[in-house]
This record gives sequence, structure tokens and C-alpha cells, in this order.
Amino acid sequence: MVRLSLLSAVGAAALLSACAPSLGPPPPNGPPRSEPPPVSSNAAFSAADFAWSQRPGGNIIAGHVAYMEGAQRYTCAGSSVVLTPETAWSRRRMAALYGSVEQAALPTEEVRARTASAPQGDAGPYVKRTTCDEAGQFAFGGLADGAWFAITIAHPAREPKGATVALMRRVVVRGGRTFPLSL
Repeated sequence: MVRLSLLSAVGAAALLSACAPSLGPPPPNGPPRSEPPPVSSNAAFSAADFAWSQRPGGNIIAGHVAYMEGAQRYTCAGSSVVLTPETAWSRRRMAALYGSVEQAALPTEEVRARTASAPQGDAGPYVKRTTCDEAGQFAFGGLADGAWFAITIAHPAREPKGATVALMRRVVVRGGRTFPLSL
């Protein structure tokens, strides 16, 4: 009797596992990455590397500036916000300008001083632009799946006006969703 119930339990488990949904084999290039690939020291500018960013997509980045220094809140009200597609070249450029490919908050003058050491190239046709509203908010829509670098200049929200800060953050979008972003 014990033998029969053990066989019944094993049989029921086999039937249940046969009914379990299968997600299939993993994608050929592995799962989508959210971590940036390593920065390559020889990544030259190539327009072809930016082609993916020109495809229409259903993703939205809804961002705002939340940066503070001590009790001083910063805003990007009235400032441009740019969204640069991630490529080997743009990763190298972000590393040179910001010292990071994830996120940074640096004095604007320090970033400008590093421009000469950053790799040269014209990503302008692939960069998306908008303006930060009075509440320090911005949005980009119609984005293709992939990784992007959001960049803006922030200034103190109250008087006295102090030095500006360049804010950069990497964001990965996919699946036609809205992605909140704090700079």
C-alpha cells in the first residue's frame, strides 16, 4: 500500500511538471543586460552603432531632478535635457567626461574642462533633446529598447544662485513601458 501511494505521488508530480509552462531556451545572446558593458579604450565613433536608437519604440522616460547639496535643492528648470544612445563610443565619452558610465553629479566647469580629452565624433543626429519644465521635470517618448544617457545642467533652486552641476545617469528601457528617472 505504501509502495502504491509513493508511485501515485511520483506519477502526479510527473504529470504536473509536464503541464508547467515552459519559457523556452534562453535568448541566443543571453538575457538583456542592464549593466553597461566595459568601456573600450579604442571605441571610435561609428554612425552605424547608433542605428538602433532611430527605430520607433514604445518606451517613455519620465524624469525629474532630485539633486541636492546639503539643504540646497537643485533644479533643471529651463535647461536642456539630452538623451544620448549608449554605444561603445558614448560609453567612452561618458567615462572621460563624468568619470562614470552609470551616474554622476559634477561641477559643470569640471565637465567642460574634460571635453578635450573625450573622444571626438558627432552624435548630434542621434541625440534626443527636450527642455526641463518649471517643476524640474522632463519626458522623452517613442524610445527604442536599449540603454541611454540622460544629461542636464542643474542650478540651485533658491537664491543665492551658485555654481551649476552637470547631472548624468544611464537608464535602460524596454518593453514599451514608462521608466521613472531621477537625476
